[in-house]
Amino acid sequence: MYLALYRKFRPTNFDSMIGQEHVTRTLRNQIQRGQIGHAYLFCGSRGTGKTTAAKIFARAINCEHPVNGSPCGECATCKALQQANAIDIIEIDAASNNGVDEIRDLREKIKYAPSVGKYKVYIIDEVHMLSVGAFNALLKTLEEPPSHAVFILATTEVHKLPATILSRVMRFDFKLVSTEEIAGLLRKIFDESNIKCDDSSIRLIASAGEGSVRDALSIADMCASFCDNDIKYDAVIDVLGINKRDTILSLAEAVLTDDIVGFFNNFHKIVAEGKNLTLTANELTKTFRDMLVVRSCGKDSALLDWPANLLDKLESLANNHDIVRINRAMQAFSKVEGELKYSTNPQLSIETTAMSLLSAEVKKN
Repeated sequence: MYLALYRKFRPTNFDSMIGQEHVTRTLRNQIQRGQIGHAYLFCGSRGTGKTTAAKIFARAINCEHPVNGSPCGECATCKALQQANAIDIIEIDAASNNGVDEIRDLREKIKYAPSVGKYKVYIIDEVHMLSVGAFNALLKTLEEPPSHAVFILATTEVHKLPATILSRVMRFDFKLVSTEEIAGLLRKIFDESNIKCDDSSIRLIASAGEGSVRDALSIADMCASFCDNDIKYDAVIDVLGINKRDTILSLAEAVLTDDIVGFFNNFHKIVAEGKNLTLTANELTKTFRDMLVVRSCGKDSALLDWPANLLDKLESLANNHDIVRINRAMQAFSKVEGELKYSTNPQLSIETTAMSLLSAEVKKN
C-alpha cells in the first residue's frame, strides 16, 4: 500500500525533527535527567510536529536505553510501542470524543498500570474541542494523576483552553517552520525517493506550505504524482492553482504604470482560466511586498523566492517606481483579499481596487 510522503518520512526521533529545537532540547533534557512531568501542552499551527513530538516523547520515556533523549528503536519496549495495537500509548481525538462520558471512561482506565513500559501516555489531540463538562472531568485527573500516567494535550487553538487547564500543564509552543528548513527537508526526501526537482520548484513548494511541514509534503506528493516524479516549476504552479509569476508581475506593472487596459486584459485571462481570485489578490499583495524587500534588502535577499529569470524584472519594477505607491498598492490588495470571502463578485472587487490605484493625472483625464 502506498504511503503518503508525510507518513513515510514522519520523524521517529528528535534528531530528525526540524524547526522545533526549543521544544526538542527541553524534552531531551527531561528524559536524560529523569525529570518527567505528568502533563504537557503542545500548541501551534497545523503540521508543525505536535503529534509527532508527542509520539516520540511517549516512546522515549518508556525506552530501556534512550539515545540522546530519543527512543532507541531497538529494545523490546520500543518495538512493542511501535505496533499499531500498543496499549500504553493511547491517542484520543477530542473532536469526536469530546463529551463527559469519554473523559470519565478515561479516568476509570487510567488507574491500570502500563503493560510493557514505565508510563502509560495519553495523547489528546485537538483538546480545545472538549466540552466544558469534559474539561471539568479532566481537571481532577490532571491535578492528581497516577504516577505511571503522562498526559500530552495538543491543540491548534490554545486560546480556547480554560485557564484551569493551562495552569496544570507544561506548555510548549511549536513555531512555523522556515521555508529554508522545509526546502532542505524536501531536497533530502526527493533524493531518497528518486524524485527529480529543481531548486526553484522546491522553494515554491516549501513556500506554499506556509510553515507547515505536513502541508508542504502533501503538496510535494501531488506534484510528484502529477509530474510522474519529474517535477517542473510550471507544473507546481498548475497543482497549486496559482498564477504564473510573470503574469502576476505584468498585473503589478500595469497597476504601477496606470496601464488599466493592460491590467484588464491580463486579469480577464486569469478569470477565464478559472483561477482562485482570492489567491490572485494574495499573490499581488506578496509581489508588491517583494518589491519593497528588493528596495530595502536587494534582489539577493533570502526573503525572496522568485525564479532567477524574473528577479531582474522584479528589481526593475521596484527601483523605477515610487516606494509610497508600491506600499499603497500592497495595502489595497491586502485589504481586498480579506474582503473577498464576503464579496458576491470577487472579480469586480479586484477591478475596483485596481481602478482606485490610478494616479490623479489619469483620473483627471
